[in-house]
Amino acid sequence: MTEEESTDWALPAHLHPKPSALRYDLNNAFRSLVLVHAEVPEEAFTASILGTERIGHGAVIGTDGLVLTIGYLITEAQSIWLTSHDGRVTAGHALAYDQATGFGLVLPLGRLNAPPLERGTASSLAVGDEVVVAGHGGLDHSLSAQIIAKREFAGYWEYLLEEAIFASPAHPQWGGTALLGPDGRLLGVGSLMVQAEAAGKSIDANMFVPVDLLEPILDDMIKIGRPSRTPRPWLGMYTTEMNGQIVISGLVQDGPAHRAGIKLGDVVLEVAQRRVSRLAGFFRSIWDIGPAGAEIPITLARSKKTTEVRVQSADRNDYLTKPRQH
Repeated sequence: MTEEESTDWALPAHLHPKPSALRYDLNNAFRSLVLVHAEVPEEAFTASILGTERIGHGAVIGTDGLVLTIGYLITEAQSIWLTSHDGRVTAGHALAYDQATGFGLVLPLGRLNAPPLERGTASSLAVGDEVVVAGHGGLDHSLSAQIIAKREFAGYWEYLLEEAIFASPAHPQWGGTALLGPDGRLLGVGSLMVQAEAAGKSIDANMFVPVDLLEPILDDMIKIGRPSRTPRPWLGMYTTEMNGQIVISGLVQDGPAHRAGIKLGDVVLEVAQRRVSRLAGFFRSIWDIGPAGAEIPITLARSKKTTEVRVQSADRNDYLTKPRQH
């Protein structure tokens, strides 16, 4: 998708927020939102999964134009272009990416002419609250939504949030969208479209990473490009819950799990002799053993037999192509 194509669409008018019904100036908030267009080399580690051209949204959070977005948009990017509300385009530098939260930061290399969006706290949100999911492009690319859940979220790619935010209806171009609370402050960043349960029905919803998770790591992200916390062990495998079991559904070629002999279809029974049956518990059991590099003992069921493998974990960041310095 080209940058022009990414803006040549509009959400149905009945989904648009009504500025007159809000307690804040929505048009002013739109000025803080940018289009993020990243190009990634074909040989990059994430290219086969996330593509080589990625387009989404971001919110300016600093007086220097610092942009907060969802990290997968800019991971391994060799070039980034930011488009402001008034159509101004400037190059950007992938300043930081945090594996644990999923946040990414982009530093513009020119003036964006966009005011910073004030951040709030997602703890102020309750299920049922009305919010605005806003993307670059103003009213046509934004919608009124409702918080339908605040709960734990485990992603198959070794990702876990203690309390993610879920809102519906879903924004069709959710990556990096801004979740605006009742007072217009930024409360979350759009990450996924998911199926969620509401009123006994399965509906499309967006998952947002709470902005609260940024505050403890922001200084480190700006100074060193990632949080200073010890990296978690990464195994390089994709897992899914199926009938109360954890099943290996994918493996990173030459990743730690692949090298240890784990195979597609294996069922995870235990981690360090601790029984696991849910993704969240599985990830926590791995991370409790030690930092990246720790050896992870895993008991598997394969072809009606039980086997134990020992996986030499890694730091996922070591597999990623680093952005060029400007």
